[in-house]
Order: sequence, then structure tokens, then C-alpha cells
Amino acid sequence: MSSETDASQFGKGFVETPHAAYPVPTADTPLAELDPSHPELFAGDRWKPVFARLREEAPVHHVADSAYGPYWCLSSYEAIVDVSSRPDTFSSSYKNGGFTIQDMANDPASAVPMFIAMDAPEHTAQRKSVAPAFAPSEIKRLEKFVRQRTGELFDRLPVEEEFDWVDRVSIELTTGMLAILFDFPWEERRKLTFWSDWMADTRGAVDPAWREKRGRILFEAAAFFSKLWAERKASGAADLISMMARSEAFAETDQRSILGALMLLIVGGNDTTRNAMSGAALFMNQFPEMREELEGNIELVPAAFSETHRMQSPLPHMRRTATEDTELFGHDIKAGDKIVMWHISGNHDESVFPDADRWDLHRENTRRQIAFGHGVHRCIGQRLAEMQMSVLLEELITRRLRVVAAGEPSYIVSNFVHGIRKFGVTLERY
Repeated sequence: MSSETDASQFGKGFVETPHAAYPVPTADTPLAELDPSHPELFAGDRWKPVFARLREEAPVHHVADSAYGPYWCLSSYEAIVDVSSRPDTFSSSYKNGGFTIQDMANDPASAVPMFIAMDAPEHTAQRKSVAPAFAPSEIKRLEKFVRQRTGELFDRLPVEEEFDWVDRVSIELTTGMLAILFDFPWEERRKLTFWSDWMADTRGAVDPAWREKRGRILFEAAAFFSKLWAERKASGAADLISMMARSEAFAETDQRSILGALMLLIVGGNDTTRNAMSGAALFMNQFPEMREELEGNIELVPAAFSETHRMQSPLPHMRRTATEDTELFGHDIKAGDKIVMWHISGNHDESVFPDADRWDLHRENTRRQIAFGHGVHRCIGQRLAEMQMSVLLEELITRRLRVVAAGEPSYIVSNFVHGIRKFGVTLERY
């Protein structure tokens, strides 16, 4: 194993990234200077008043200068849904910049084709090729394995003894699910978390040395998956990698495109579910009255899934690029303009979700949350994520185990992944 992928780093949560050299914005920052892309803004709750102000004063706001260049900042639910519903006008393609605030063309390690960073018809074909792995029948088949592993995990965890929920539960369960989907070597499964964290990091824009290191790590991931892809292409196995390798949509695909498709599935399967599981543990402590209702009524589990994703919004933003001159809520958008949709803000839009900072398991419209996106790029793995989270909560309730915070969590420093790095908890019986 190379020095870049030291085994001691695998699965230890999101990578520690260098601090940006410019100040973190606040709600008092002059509007003309207000740029919510600073990664440290999302380490905790500092983002809430900043986006509340933007939703109130400038739901479509032009940021003239940022570490990622100029962009249009969308903070309202309505604006985000509107742009997401117009894929012909607002492109996701890596050829036009990609799907994150950092331009893929300026980041060679990220400039790999993946279907989230494609427009139709390429996006449609590749998405269709992996869709069978997320069909309801397949989710049902996987559920028994997930339930067994989740139950065994809770039975092994200590009661009334502190441990890190993120490492022992969130990462362990999501990484294991990916290993099952990919039929990935089990003893090396935490490489998936490690590579996912580096792939999702956008802070190379403020540190070239960091960007270079990231490139080397992802090159190693590419080499590993190229070998695995070649092996599976010749097999008749039913895992997701084998299914993709035999698909017509990937028949003429080069190695960069293969890596892009696989890394997308890893990031999607790891970051969203892992950080939602961590968020659920936190929210159950912040809103004990809701936790008690959940413990007494397992039928509230679906609401807990949606509310947790709305509150946590594991991926704070997605990006589009205008393909033509257009208009957006009274603003003239030029072809080539970068549009950054802050889903984390849209999910806290009080005009759609009253009392939005409350984890409310009786919220009637909680299913309208946009943590999984909206439109043709809505996350293909949402059903799988819902099954995993539901099993987690159901197994806790069945065992009458309560997650009790032992202190405050530490947060990931990133504008693309909103999550908890470490969270000390104890399990108590009730």
C-alpha cells in the first residue's frame, strides 16, 4: 500500500482540509460581499443565519468574486426547483463545468465523466444501466442482509460506554452496504470511504498542494477499479460493477468514464447516508420529545427519514451552468454563467417548511425535501438510503436502545458534504 493510502486513514471520517485564507461570512456581511461558499461556514450551524438573510433579501444573488470564481447563488426552494426542472437550459455536464461549485475543468482529478455530470442522452443511458440495482425488488432483497448486519452491530456495541457513533455505526453500515453492492473485498471496504471523502472534497480551489495530493489518491483509486472492472467484465456475477461492465451503455466507455461512474455511486452511497445516520443521532438528542414519540411509534420512521435528510441536507449544494441566455426570477442569466443551488438552504425555507429548524416528525410536507435533488438528476439511490435509515431506526427501537450524546459533535469542513466528523455517544436501554 502506498504512502498516500495509509491504512490508518481509512474510514476515519472526512479528510482534514486546509483552512481557506479568506474570512467566513456572517449574516452581517455586506450583501455585495456575501459569499456562502466558504467551507468553514458549514462546520456547525453558522450557515443558518447567512442563508436566512439571503432567502429574505436576495434568493437569487450574484457573487462577483469567490475562491471558485463568480456564480449565481440560489437559496430559495422555489428557485432551486425551477432550475432543477430545466435541464436543457441549465447543464450538469462536466464539459460545461460539472455539478459542484469547483469547475471540473480546473480540477483534473474530478474531471472524469460521471452520469451526474452528464446531460441527456448520455445521462439517461448510464443512469438506466444501473437502475436495476436500485429497483424495489432489489432493495427488498438487500434489506435482509442490511437488517442482519445492523442487528449484529448493535448487539456488539457497548451499553453505557462512550464510543464514536460516526465511526462505529454510520461509516461501518454505509461502507458495508457499498461492499455488498459492489462485491468489494470485505477486508478492504474502508478504502471506499477514504476515496469517497477525497473525491467529494472541493477545497483544492484554495490549495494547489492539496489538489495535487488528492489527484494522487484518486489515481490509486482508478488503478484499483480498473483492475476490478476488467475482472468483473468477464464474469457472470450479479453485483453492480459486473452489471455495469456488461451494460451496452458502458461498452465503449474509457477508463476515466468508468472511474467517474463508480466514484459517483460511492460518493452517493457513502456521504448522503452516512451523514444522515449521524444527523439522526444528533437530532434525537436535540429534540427529545420527538425522539420519545419515535420510540413509542415505529410508524414514524418514514417521517424521521425525510425530516433527517431535510434538516441535515448531506450535500449542501449542486451546480448547473446556463447553456443559453435566460431569465431567472427577474435576473438576466448569460450563457456560461455558473448557478449554485444551495439545497441546504432550500430545505430550510420557511415559506415551504414553517419552523424549519425543528425536527418535526409530524410535518405534513416533509417528503418535499430536496436533499436528494429534484428532476432528472434526483438521486437514483434514494430508495436504498431510505431502507438503510429505516432499518437503523427500527433496530434501535426494537432493542429499546437510546442514543445519548456524550458531548458536542465535531463537523466536517466542506461546502459539498455537510456532515459530522465525530460524535461521542452512549447507548442506554429504556
